[in-house]
Amino acid sequence: MSREIQFVKMQGAGNDFVMIDNRDLRYSNSDLSELAPLLCDRKLGVGGDGIIALQPDPEDPSSLVMAYKNPDGSDAGMCGNGARCFARFAVSFGYPDTFKFRVHGKTYKAEVNGETVNIHFPLETTVEKKTVDDAEVYSVYTNTEHIVCPVSAPGELENEDQLIKLGRELRNHDAFNPPGTNVNFISGVGSENLQLQTYERGVENLTLACGTGAIASALGWHHLQDAGAGDFLYGVHVKGGTLRIRFSFELSVNQYSNIQLEGPARFVFNGTFTA
Repeated sequence: MSREIQFVKMQGAGNDFVMIDNRDLRYSNSDLSELAPLLCDRKLGVGGDGIIALQPDPEDPSSLVMAYKNPDGSDAGMCGNGARCFARFAVSFGYPDTFKFRVHGKTYKAEVNGETVNIHFPLETTVEKKTVDDAEVYSVYTNTEHIVCPVSAPGELENEDQLIKLGRELRNHDAFNPPGTNVNFISGVGSENLQLQTYERGVENLTLACGTGAIASALGWHHLQDAGAGDFLYGVHVKGGTLRIRFSFELSVNQYSNIQLEGPARFVFNGTFTA
């Protein structure tokens, strides 16, 4: 028997998502995994880089949990652009402009100011250099797995066929399995600005933006410049727009903290999908 699924389509810097109001928990975790490939299909479904369900926190029903599924139905780690869309989606139901929510047991803070949303990450992390097949890459955990790969010239970011090929190889490389990794190709355009293209695990392609990838890339660019201790604001320029990353770096412990991701979150359309 077919069922009708109410949804809202949203995008954050071109990273697009199918949003589902699951406050009544009508869709189980396995339901969401089954629905993701159908809803995210760009030919036969709504189209999206993932689905996001807004649902109550089982430990505190007055709070919210963001449940995120990749287009292949797999569980994702944290999704920064998705979190901004989630926050604005929640505010549309009457939640306050500043509130906290959980993803995989970690508590995040959202600040919604119209279309601009800032997410505070409960995260302290480092940048680790790795050698993979004679190439140097930088592993950065941003509550999901990422590597940062500097390119030798900005024009290389336009060779998307090559980026997809290399991204697929690195995403599935034995050095990062399990569970695989997201792959970020960066080119610096100034001490506090960089260009980024991300090959996303689960999407298995380049996307117009990746929030956690933007964080990883900003920290990676700071590390590559040996920029020292302090508080920083980096602009990360992606195909879908610009994301702003705030962070602190403490040299004595070689650690990044106070990490925030700011950028747009926009409604696109709403509708009903029959599955």
